[in-house]
Amino acid sequence: MNNAHLAAVRKWYPEALTSIDTVDRLLDTIEEHLDLKPHQLMHADSMCCDDVNAIQYPPRALEMLGPFHMGGLDGYPFAGITGMNAFAHHVPENGAVIIFYAPHIGITKEGTIGEVGRIGQSANSACCGAAKGALGKLSAGQIIAGNVTSLDFQMNTIEQIFLNQKDRILNAGNQIFEATEVMYEAIDERIEVLVKHTAYPCRYVILAGGIFINGDRDMGSFCQYKKFEAIEVASGKRHSLMEKYYR
Repeated sequence: MNNAHLAAVRKWYPEALTSIDTVDRLLDTIEEHLDLKPHQLMHADSMCCDDVNAIQYPPRALEMLGPFHMGGLDGYPFAGITGMNAFAHHVPENGAVIIFYAPHIGITKEGTIGEVGRIGQSANSACCGAAKGALGKLSAGQIIAGNVTSLDFQMNTIEQIFLNQKDRILNAGNQIFEATEVMYEAIDERIEVLVKHTAYPCRYVILAGGIFINGDRDMGSFCQYKKFEAIEVASGKRHSLMEKYYR
């Protein structure tokens, strides 16, 4: 990664950092303000199952326990309440659960959004492919309201999310950017519902939500946070850590 690569990403996401810097700041902020070490954190992520995310996963995240994977296509938490409850009961009692959730999107070194150059391929490919596929069907008027099948449940769910925001997405200056914003909001809303219906035998629930940005094969990955909050389990009080994170 060089400064030109970060600049290409920041055309779209002005506060983005490399995923390595993101995790470093995340863990440093938690340690400084919540007095918790990485080994006291049970980590879950809700990210797309795209292989590029596994390749570009930041190594320092592995200092935490986990991760427990909650996400399916484009990061929606398809593991649901059963997954959240299972993960919640793996946490150290004097520690915290941390849930990182994000849709992902590709940005090439030239700054093209919605594409990425993958290892071993000469041409760029869609990223997120599921989001671009759903967007294509939305543009063509091919999504039927309420049509969610067992054969393609995850993709159909994304299609319904986009259909509910059809005008917003199709009237946007950049449709794949806006569709990713819509996807983040849907994921955030569902995570909040799952957290509300889960009991956590620990001190804190930490929510870190944002956009995960895949670069070309030689760029690495990036992230821009939209939410970084600590919830005190005993009292339910919330504390935003965003200002401390960006300090």
